[in-house]
Amino acid sequence: MNAAQRTAAPHTAPVALVTGASRGLGLALARALAADGWQLVITARGAAALAAAEADLAAVTKVVALPGSVVDDDHRAHLAEAAERLGGASLLVNNAGTLNGAPAPGSRPLPRLADHPLPDLLETFEVNALAPIALTQLVLPQLRGHAGAVLNISSDAAVVPYAGWGGYGASKAALDLATAVLAQEEPELRVWAVDPGSMRTRMLQEAGPGEDISGEPLPEEVVPVLLGLVRDRTPSGRYLAEDLAAQIAPAAPAAQATDAGDR
Repeated sequence: MNAAQRTAAPHTAPVALVTGASRGLGLALARALAADGWQLVITARGAAALAAAEADLAAVTKVVALPGSVVDDDHRAHLAEAAERLGGASLLVNNAGTLNGAPAPGSRPLPRLADHPLPDLLETFEVNALAPIALTQLVLPQLRGHAGAVLNISSDAAVVPYAGWGGYGASKAALDLATAVLAQEEPELRVWAVDPGSMRTRMLQEAGPGEDISGEPLPEEVVPVLLGLVRDRTPSGRYLAEDLAAQIAPAAPAAQATDAGDR
């Protein structure tokens, strides 16, 4: 929590709205925010996994868990309303994402652009780019009132042309540009896009079925970097988690330096 947030709501713990919060980086960040004194509104498509996350987080902080898809207009409205009831969001984390928009996860992890079914490609852009913009629009009045921040989870696939990652990467590139424009248009806020790098997550495993990802770092290792952005009100921009980790490494033992993330 920063000074501006304490001034805006001196008697209320700040509120963070986190999408894709049932597993991976979203859940790890939600846990860290809860431990740091934040109230939470969390969402994900899987109701059972989200309920388990809610039970875990409710032991630490006040949490509202709303299962649903960020592509759904009504669901986004319910998320914004829930944050408002808790006192208004000071932080929006757009973390929910899809590899390929396919209805069955992992069924076709990395289609070539030449073969990518257009309905699935549309879903990819809706989840990874359009929905974060739409949710940000709804939450912006709350964020302005709290001198808040938007954290959009990006990817190296947004800037590097990996074969098979065309749809996902293009959607994340669109989110990157939207992040940069919003930062220009909302100078009183902090607006970040962060490329976390590769992490030991289900999404990464689905991208390469059968590949050994046991050597990749866990999502929890990137969380201190993300919290640092929020606590320090780091200037708006696009960041690589490994670069941010290198900057804080001298202040911590080398073994604690992080270079983790999630493509």
